[in-house]
Amino acid sequence: MLLKSICRSLDELTVLLNQLSDTEYSKSCNALSNATIGEHTRHILEMFQCLQSDYDSGVLNYDKRQRNNRIQTETEFAKQCIIDIKAGLQSENKIMFLEQYIDGLTTRIQSNYYRELLYNLEHCVHHQALIKVALLQFENISVDENFGVAQSTIEYRKQCVQ
Repeated sequence: MLLKSICRSLDELTVLLNQLSDTEYSKSCNALSNATIGEHTRHILEMFQCLQSDYDSGVLNYDKRQRNNRIQTETEFAKQCIIDIKAGLQSENKIMFLEQYIDGLTTRIQSNYYRELLYNLEHCVHHQALIKVALLQFENISVDENFGVAQSTIEYRKQCVQ
């Protein structure tokens, strides 16, 4: 179910990218402190890429992601990254260690692959919500009403309707 949810969120992102020109994708949004849809997309994708690249070593450090400018400026490149991420999601669950630099010190805590996939899914949804704000500057772009909405909120809303 987790992988299905991740693929659904990434597919929603692809649907959006199919509607945007590279210029729109790279356009600053005042409501997002001049960030772009591309920058938020890059952030989403690089977190998944980081998890996949650090899987074998078992030591995960999201601070060391690549920050590839092409992801945030070229929709076609970003879509290819999504395809690659989806193809690499099938790894087995295993213990991993999350490493982060905090106040000049390296902190390392135990996690696992599935926990980090779940974190990345929630992180993806959060940034999709921000992207949705940026989409207000475009009249011709449409996304699913649940784009950027947490699954728990979607389920809650369904209960309220009944």
